[in-house]
Amino acid sequence: MSVEKVLAISGKPGLYELKIQTRSGFIAESLIDGKKLTVGLRSNVSLLSEISIYTETGELKLFEVFARIATKENNGPALDHKSTNNELLNYFGEVIPDFDRDRVYVSDIKKVLNWYNILQGANYIANLNAPAVSTTGSVTINNTTEETAETVVAEEKPKAKKATKKKTEDKE
Repeated sequence: MSVEKVLAISGKPGLYELKIQTRSGFIAESLIDGKKLTVGLRSNVSLLSEISIYTETGELKLFEVFARIATKENNGPALDHKSTNNELLNYFGEVIPDFDRDRVYVSDIKKVLNWYNILQGANYIANLNAPAVSTTGSVTINNTTEETAETVVAEEKPKAKKATKKKTEDKE
């Protein structure tokens, strides 16, 4: 189980683990029920390792937020994402006191807590203490993530080139 391969697919509930890359996209497995699905290259996909949360001083990687929640909850489940808006804001304020209240919406907090609880239920939280996440850019929850889909495609092996024979014509 690698937390670096966990992704969210727009229009699909829950989280998925990247299993196999194909020419036309990739195959992902649901962390909730274990079902596999094929995802095309045009789908809007977010690697969780690429997502950050805005703070007053910069950005905080999503897995760092998950690690803080895990510390607060002793690796147990977090507050339910269906709680009231005030409860969600207060809870998130306890986890990240300096989160940017103008750019992080309640809907973002609901996603973070829902994703944390899914990962916690799938036993991924134990791996959060020392994730080896290396990213080149950051994507926020509010933005589209076409760049992330390109990152997944970029890891695909290049196609082998066919050898062509040169034709020589005899001119007389």
